[in-house]
Amino acid sequence: MGLAVAKILITGANGFVGRAVCEMLRLRHHEIVSTTRTKSQPSDVPIGNLLSKTDWGNSLNGCDAVIHLAARVHVMTESKSDSLAAFRLINVDATLNLARQTSDAGVRRFVYVSSIKVNGESTSANPFSSFDIPNPLDAYGISKYEAEIALRELARKTGLELVIVRPPLVYGPGVRANFLRLLQFVHAGLPLPLSAIRNKRSMVAVENLADLLIVCCVHPAAAGNTLCVSDDADLSTPDLLRMLAKAMGKPARLFPLPASVVSFIATLAGRSQEASRLLDSLQVDITSTKSLLGWHPVISVQDAIDKTVADFLSRYYPSNS
Repeated sequence: MGLAVAKILITGANGFVGRAVCEMLRLRHHEIVSTTRTKSQPSDVPIGNLLSKTDWGNSLNGCDAVIHLAARVHVMTESKSDSLAAFRLINVDATLNLARQTSDAGVRRFVYVSSIKVNGESTSANPFSSFDIPNPLDAYGISKYEAEIALRELARKTGLELVIVRPPLVYGPGVRANFLRLLQFVHAGLPLPLSAIRNKRSMVAVENLADLLIVCCVHPAAAGNTLCVSDDADLSTPDLLRMLAKAMGKPARLFPLPASVVSFIATLAGRSQEASRLLDSLQVDITSTKSLLGWHPVISVQDAIDKTVADFLSRYYPSNS
């Protein structure tokens, strides 16, 4: 599908997803305004900390769309005494401030990157979809949902074309956090008690997310919609670990323990949240996204895993890659 060239502002442009979005935009000859907290590249537009009173100045002038990626992200160990208030300051108040200035500047479309955690933490019988009743369970998910509500009200009042995208776990070259730990465990050859796990989890390669976000900036049918995104190919935790090991040329050292036992041990170790991401199912239905936009993932899970592992090895084990 041919898409019109547009001028697009990206917040969080030097983050994991932001870098992928900017690279893809450049390859497709879109004009980019890459806003960051501090100037690290000559093309960056530094706006300081993301606050409820941040002045976006002239950065919005002439833009056709905004992709809002910058956020206070979910963390496994929260240091703030009132974590929900801390999330709200950035994910709700600062987001709404940007959206207001976006509308005031005459920018047509605002693409908000939310989270599948707005839907909940795990699935059982049915995958999550954009039509579900939201059920966020932690401070991060609640703040993302509250931002969605505030943005919809602003869009209703101003005519701003709002698109909300809810991704699950994002992975790809340069990935950090939980996925990086999995890569490290597999590379170290650590035996993991996960071969008996029979879950299904949706993920999204950073290339697939970046492609969808760009489509959402320019596709007429995207306006006013909430869209889920994934690779459209779910994996069990053992299957994912085997794919990672194969890409590294290593054996997957997995042995069976009942999920209840693994969960109990993880709880005793204070790692219950991390264990749930390995044991529980979290599936995402992207049927409506594909149908509405004519969109399909641009990279397969296998190719995305291979690229992620190759990047991991070159970064952390360059002498062996």
